Order: sequence, then structure tokens, then C-alpha cells
Amino acid sequence: MAKADAKQPYALLSLYEKLYSDKYQKTARLNKFKEKWAMQDVIESVGYDRARVLLEYYFRVTKQGHPLQWFFYNFDRLDDMLLQSEEDMQRRRKLREATKKMVEDNS
Repeated sequence: MAKADAKQPYALLSLYEKLYSDKYQKTARLNKFKEKWAMQDVIESVGYDRARVLLEYYFRVTKQGHPLQWFFYNFDRLDDMLLQSEEDMQRRRKLREATKKMVEDNS
């Protein structure tokens, strides 16, 4: 792991702490040294930027307590859900545009 890469898991763990604190108004209790290895695996699987997006998305879904371990074990499912949601939004946008054009052409 390069020096720049060594900071990435800690940056995401800090983001988790901030998101947790914002949502629950209390501090998340975690051992950053221990958790950095699991976060590094997430980064290696999906990349740093996507891991950040998934972590932010995790706090937008309904999950009681938002445990970090759940994120580690299910980040791939979160990624699938987010991709499906993004594809659905694009499909809906295209349908709206097609409907708008059809209505305007019939006017």
C-alpha cells in the first residue's frame, strides 16, 4: 500500500464517524486500526471514490444503527442497489422526455 493509499481507509472511517455523528448525535465507537483493514478491502474492491459514495448512500438507506460491520459485509449489495436506483432514474427521465415530446407534438 502506497503512502497516499494508506490514508484512504482512515479518511473513509473519519467520514463514517462524521455521518454517524450527524445522524445519531453521538460518537461512533470504533477501533480505527482494526477497521482500516476491512475498509481497505472495500477500497480495493470498488475504488476509493465509489466506496465514499457507498458510505454516504448507506446513511441514506433505512438501517437501524448503521453498524460499520454491516457495511463491510454488504457494501456489494449497496452498490447493486445504488446502480439499480441510478438506472431507474435515467429510465424515468427518458420516459418523461418522451412523454413531454409526445404531448408537445400532439398539441
